[in-house]
Amino acid sequence: MTAGAIVMAGASPTGWVQLASGEPVSAGYAPFETSPETAAKVRAMIERHAEIDAAVMPARLFGRKRLLISDMDSTIIGQECIDELADAVGLKPQISEITERAMRGELDFEAALTSRVAMLRGLPLGELDRTLRERITLNPGARTLIATMKAHGAQTLLVSGGFTFFTSRVAQLAGFASHQGNTLIDDGAALTGEVGQPILGRAAKRTALLEAAAAFGAGPEDAIALGDGANDLDMIKAAGLGIAYHAKPVVAAEAAASIRHTDLTAALFFQGFTAAQFVHG
Repeated sequence: MTAGAIVMAGASPTGWVQLASGEPVSAGYAPFETSPETAAKVRAMIERHAEIDAAVMPARLFGRKRLLISDMDSTIIGQECIDELADAVGLKPQISEITERAMRGELDFEAALTSRVAMLRGLPLGELDRTLRERITLNPGARTLIATMKAHGAQTLLVSGGFTFFTSRVAQLAGFASHQGNTLIDDGAALTGEVGQPILGRAAKRTALLEAAAAFGAGPEDAIALGDGANDLDMIKAAGLGIAYHAKPVVAAEAAASIRHTDLTAALFFQGFTAAQFVHG
């Protein structure tokens, strides 16, 4: 099916390598020769052809990556933490609207974060624990993705425009080796409505990728980056394999790969792992 879509896009695959067959998913890859312009057309054709998650990349970038770096909110977890905190003060609709616009790239991320955190002033610290316990869940495939890459020697980093209260706990829950995020300021009992400076935003995520790769003698081409929002785009475009996960249109349009139908383990197939090589965390 996928090979047929490649042909329909004007390219000629030289074979098909099966990575998984049958339930719950089928997966594989096909080498083909084409121009950069046709490569984008191939992915678009594949995605129109059927409910298929696809990655199209130069052959030199295909293979197992040495660094996994991922966004947290709406990527590794199914929620936006700040939106869930907002529900405790009755402001979820207002804050969720700002979050959505920021993730679509319509608002400056740093300004949008500052304004949303200000609206949480006075929130008791106990609400952070309650939100984590009652509302935050890992997305399907998260533990398997991370456990498999770690088992094959990759470094793993959770990097978020969200907050270290959550990144520290989600990193541990999902299996990440390290994490980075923003800091919510409190007075010992409640949030002050301020966020620590400097704010970790779009540019800082790209820097985190470059620094994490360089720390063990690798380059950005050795990294796989996942995210869903506009603040992830620089990181996704810098990586050897950038994946848009159930992403906003601006992100999906510029990433080499997109996961829209399956779960996070698709990121393993995009690197050539077979289903039999998955390590279930």
